[in-house]
Amino acid sequence: MGIARRELLSWGAGFGAAALGGLALPGSASASPSAASSTTPRGLPTDSWMSRLNGSTSLLDLTIPGTHDSCCENPAYGTEWSHTQNWGLPQQLTEGVRFLDIRCNGLQGAPDELGIYHSDNYQHIRLQDVLDQCRSFLRSHPGETVLMRLRNERAGGQALDDTEFMRRINHYLDGLGYRDLFHFYGWPTLATARGKVVLIADFTNPWGLIDWSSGENGYFDTQDLWQTGGTDPLGTKGQRIVAQFDKAFLNPGYSKMFVNFLSYAGGYWPKTSSQTLMDRSIYPYLNARTQQRARFGIVPMDFPDFHVNVLQMLIDKNFI
Repeated sequence: MGIARRELLSWGAGFGAAALGGLALPGSASASPSAASSTTPRGLPTDSWMSRLNGSTSLLDLTIPGTHDSCCENPAYGTEWSHTQNWGLPQQLTEGVRFLDIRCNGLQGAPDELGIYHSDNYQHIRLQDVLDQCRSFLRSHPGETVLMRLRNERAGGQALDDTEFMRRINHYLDGLGYRDLFHFYGWPTLATARGKVVLIADFTNPWGLIDWSSGENGYFDTQDLWQTGGTDPLGTKGQRIVAQFDKAFLNPGYSKMFVNFLSYAGGYWPKTSSQTLMDRSIYPYLNARTQQRARFGIVPMDFPDFHVNVLQMLIDKNFI
């Protein structure tokens, strides 16, 4: 599908306004945790927004808000450097998050289990807890789906090699009975994905699953710059985010899933970098385009409870 020159120019004009307005909007992307509402500005219920979409819609045609290191809620399980979320998974899903970033190592004292980690920091939640929370949400919201990047974190004393990681995944699928929770192969339509977790494999496997890439492969086109040098690294990260949004807008028929990480570490506290990026780059960009249709793909972020307006603007993109 082509883009009319008038629409392209309008999009470009919005970019100029966003770039000029970013520094003039301190705190504009902020929202206190209590400000999270149950409906978006367009009146969509955040817990069931996908159910309002036609079942024939491919996941590739959506804008899907997500979280980065989705289970890292407590700085006591690491440090503030590894703290990326305040909401637990049930609230993330209720507030409209539909992509989860789940990273696993082995679990000490449990030879068949996987724990959720940030590097070598155990987050005091197991993979079965994550899957149970997803299954509970999907049973009560059968019109929704959850996309899950499942990663072999390969860190610390509980790191697992490829063979052992796959053995434990098979234990979850068949030994613990989670196989029917998942959609495994290829990008589905919403009708196929509803009530399921779409498994995205960030682990070595011979099964032909949807294969994650932090760069580009046959399934993904990903922006995940999380550290860089220079005098203004957050400015560089903001430029990468905007460029990925623009690329997604200009390629609505692209056969790959766009991914655009809004998170950044690189020597900054995640809360600080997240707020700066929202105020300087992300909120102005999205706010200038609230009436323009776009398919942005997966957009993972840190601390969506502080940026509820951005989370909800991403949901609303699917209904313009």
